[in-house]
Formats: sequence, C-alpha cells, structure tokens
Amino acid sequence: MKTALKAVILSSALLAAAPLLAGDSGVGDTEILIGSSAVLTGPLGPQTTEYTVGSNLYFDAVNASGGIYGRKLVYKPVDDGFDVKRTVENTRKMLLEDRVFLVYNSTGTANTAAILPLLTENKTVIFGPVTGATTFRDNYNRYLFNVRASYANEAQRIVQQQLVVGITRLAMVYQDDGFGNALMTEVKNAAQARKLDLPTFVKIDPKAPDFKAAAAAIVQADPQAVVMGTAGATFTGFVKALNATASHPVIYGFSVVSTDMLNRELGTAARGIVLAQIMPSLRNPSVPVVQEYLRLTKAKGPDAKPSTSQFEGFIHAKILVEGLKRAGKNLSTESFIKGLETGGDISFGKFVAHYSPHSHTGSSYVELAILDTDGQLRY
Repeated sequence: MKTALKAVILSSALLAAAPLLAGDSGVGDTEILIGSSAVLTGPLGPQTTEYTVGSNLYFDAVNASGGIYGRKLVYKPVDDGFDVKRTVENTRKMLLEDRVFLVYNSTGTANTAAILPLLTENKTVIFGPVTGATTFRDNYNRYLFNVRASYANEAQRIVQQQLVVGITRLAMVYQDDGFGNALMTEVKNAAQARKLDLPTFVKIDPKAPDFKAAAAAIVQADPQAVVMGTAGATFTGFVKALNATASHPVIYGFSVVSTDMLNRELGTAARGIVLAQIMPSLRNPSVPVVQEYLRLTKAKGPDAKPSTSQFEGFIHAKILVEGLKRAGKNLSTESFIKGLETGGDISFGKFVAHYSPHSHTGSSYVELAILDTDGQLRY
C-alpha cells in the first residue's frame, strides 16, 4: 500500500510542476471560500453526496446566524468521479484560480495522497479527508487535519469482536484498488496482532466485478464471518451474490458503507450486517450534537431524512467551524493551525477529536452497530 501511495504522490508532484504561490487566499471581508473535490457521481456518489448535505446543513446554520466573525462560509463541492487525475486538476484550479482558503472533505486514499503535495507546497490546509488510511495519521503533515477514526482503529475493533464472540473461521472480501487494499492491510495486521487466523482473501475488481465468482470462493472457504473491504455498489453487489448461495456468514463492514444504500439495495437482506461506526449514534438524542443535527434536519422540511453519512459531514463541518472560530478575526492559515493545535480537544459525547503541534490524528472513536429489523443501526 505504501509503495502504491508513493507512486501516486510522485505522479501528482509531476502534475504540479508549475510553481504555486503560498499565501492566505479565500478570506475576504464577507466570505471564507472552502474548496472540495469529492466523489459525487459513480458507485460512491450517492453516499459522498450525503456528506456534502450534512456539511451544508451546518454551514447554512452558521451563515444564518451571522457567519464567523461576520464572514459567510462559501462551500461548493466539485465532482471528480473518484478519478485521481480529476482530483488533482480540480484542486489545482481551486488553488490557482478560485483561491480557496482550504480544501475540505476530499474523498479517497489515493485521491488525498495525490493532492497533498500540492496543498503542502501552497501552504493550504486539507481538512477532514474522507479516508481512514493509516499513512495520513502516522506521517505528520501540519497542513493535513484528520477527523474520522483510522481504518486501523476500525479493523482492530472488528477483529476484537470476532475474538469476543468466538469466531475462528474468518474471511475477507475487498475491492482491488487503493481503498480496498488499505482496508485489507489493516484487517490483516489486526488479525495477526491478535493471533486470529485469516486464511481467505477474495478480491473484486470494482471496475469489472465478478460477484458470482467471489461468492463461490467464500462458499468454498465456509467462514463464520466475512469482513468486507468494499463500499457502494461493490458491497451490495457481493452481498446479493452471496445471498443467492446456501452460505450465510455474518457480514462485517467499515464505516464508509452507507446504511441508506444497504436498505435501499438489499431491503430485508441487510438485516444482521454489522458495521463499524465512527460517529455517535443518531438513536441517542441525549448527545447534544445529535439533538442539533436532528433538529436542523427536521427544520428543512418533511422530505429531509437523517442519515449516518449526513451526520458525519455535519460533524466534520462543526469541527472545521470550531477551528475557524479559534483562529480569531484575523483569519490566516497559521492562526487556523495554531487554534486547533493549542485549543484543546473537541468533544461530542464519546467522540473526541484531538490535535496538537505533533499530531493531527483527530478521533479514534469506533463502535460496532448491527442493522436491526427496522433497517436501523443498533449499537
């Protein structure tokens, strides 16, 4: 995985050959410009769009109350279709033409790795990328701020659960790309650390998936549980193929899997799927941030429905806004970084985001939840 990421970073550096100008762009007397290259189309599009809905929900609330020190937040996500080259091109345009203050909620491990050199060169913050890749936690970069727990945190929690319930025959299905390989590596490491045998790995080409063959491989291995290193249509496509067989292992997935998509695509077959969750439960309104999100969602109208992906975007937006407030009236990249590094933890119930001058890891909060008979996550 590290070799692949190095190759992506090198290629993006070549694309970034033209010099960039460092400075504090995107901050005017009345606005703060926030850029985002995100996956808004394709198999992951519906879920990533939910992140932007949740983010906008909070940004709109902040703007309605006067903004941040009188400045309104201007947030306009641009689609990259999960294509690394498009992500780089979008980001260069944001930096050189749009002159954004920071880049927010980029989607994907390889995509984030590709634009990180551009942002570092331009001394521009990338905040809350939607990836749990360990490399972005282990290798400190003062311009990169993570929010969500790492894939390593999720994998450790999933594997630990296998040991607790006595599972001895485990398999993993993963999509053969940067994202899937990152998840596969973390699950393998977690299993080895806990001496849990994980003999079966089945990979799926997300661009030309053969779900029937993958399901057949799992049937032959006969595991008690399958950990899924996939998301979007690749996840649901495999589950449908497996359900057509006589094999019915427990399915475990990572937090990037959309419960809305599972319910929509699988219906009652989604019941019993276990997902890692890296945000507080929406079924726990005693947590103030859950109350706030549900209240603002309800205020949008009867057609607005809460979702875990929206809520993650909402949390990312709240932490970003807290950083902008801590930066003070004279907002700059340096004041923003210093405000988050020295302002103390940001907590929402058990969820805690921590930043310091030596670490921008964010949160390590992970819980497991099961989809119940109503299609709701039960922690």
